[in-house]
Amino acid sequence: MSLLAPTMQAYFTDRLIRERHVSPNTIRSYRDTMRLLLTFTAQRTGKQPSKLSFDHLDAPLISAFLDHLEQDRGCGPRTRNTRLAAIRSLFRYGALRHPEHAATIERVLAIPLKRHDHTLVTFLTKPELDALLAAPDQSTWTGRRDHAMLILAAQTGLRASELVNLTPADIELGAGAYVNTLGKGRRQRITPLTKATVTSLKAWLSERRGSDHDPLFPTRTGAALTRDALARRLTKYAAQAARGCPSLRQKTVTPHTLRHYVDA
Repeated sequence: MSLLAPTMQAYFTDRLIRERHVSPNTIRSYRDTMRLLLTFTAQRTGKQPSKLSFDHLDAPLISAFLDHLEQDRGCGPRTRNTRLAAIRSLFRYGALRHPEHAATIERVLAIPLKRHDHTLVTFLTKPELDALLAAPDQSTWTGRRDHAMLILAAQTGLRASELVNLTPADIELGAGAYVNTLGKGRRQRITPLTKATVTSLKAWLSERRGSDHDPLFPTRTGAALTRDALARRLTKYAAQAARGCPSLRQKTVTPHTLRHYVDA
């Protein structure tokens, strides 16, 4: 009987980090999935996580875990599918190292994803985007930071994680201005910047404190903004902008929304 713990450790250090170079966000998501799964399994089997093997994590147990996520933790189908995708990834890795557990692993890999409704992507019109960009109070330090951050996000389509992790070293504001990001799947992306974005960033950098390797859009204490903090600020500005642009009241504005707008 092969213990699960050594395989799981090798999966994170060798497969995810060394071979695939996955992002820190993916590492955290997969880590949280395994923590929840091991806790659930230990409670079901009465065994310590260090004593578990692949045979303990058979298809009936994994199915029960997925039901637990939905029924007891209130997770939706999307979250359930995300957790299952992480488990499948671990088991595919385990199949190569432990062919003696092939039958158990095969049955787990056969567990289907759950169907769910796909919501339409919210988009912003140009007047709505203009109203949103005008919402931050640019007479304040925070407002000037947020204005520069929002105009960069809207122009480049950066993801929230990419935006909050930027440093001044990632941007070039001279001839051929661009922002250099390491995005989903550890893919490097070079995105040109418009004159309006360059002007806003230059103004922000003229008063921002810190080194070129500190956060581009820091908090008052110099730390990086979190994605949750970014989302809260965006919700606040959307509510303010809706006073002068009523169509925004019908839309849920998130960091992802900034990646979609039509010039109309």
